[in-house]
Amino acid sequence: MNRSHQLAEDKLPVAREEHSHSHDTSNVGDRFGDSSTHPHVHSEESLRSIVNRLSRIEGHIRGVKTMVQESRPCPEVLVQIAAVRGALDRVARMILDAHLSECITRAAQEGNIEVEMAELKAALDRFLP
Repeated sequence: MNRSHQLAEDKLPVAREEHSHSHDTSNVGDRFGDSSTHPHVHSEESLRSIVNRLSRIEGHIRGVKTMVQESRPCPEVLVQIAAVRGALDRVARMILDAHLSECITRAAQEGNIEVEMAELKAALDRFLP
């Protein structure tokens, strides 16, 4: 898919349906479980944008693998790995932004901000070096 087609696809109208998943907060910071304690809802637009970015990263990683299989020069491979790292960091920022604007805001309105903040802190402890 060429870049202009991808950009056009990214701007298609999106239904305002919501997707939800849940967290088990019984061991916040130790694991992220599947049992439900509170809903975790994201807009379809947000999910689509993140999944599209991850799909592009997946393709980029396959390209790096091919470069290694073709014995391309190590500096070229390292530059592409750096590009993948940057792309993953941008996706992480998108996820954090969505979490802050959608999930934290909703938790504050519903009165369970402490649980949501504990989960975020635990995730950031694992995410940040």
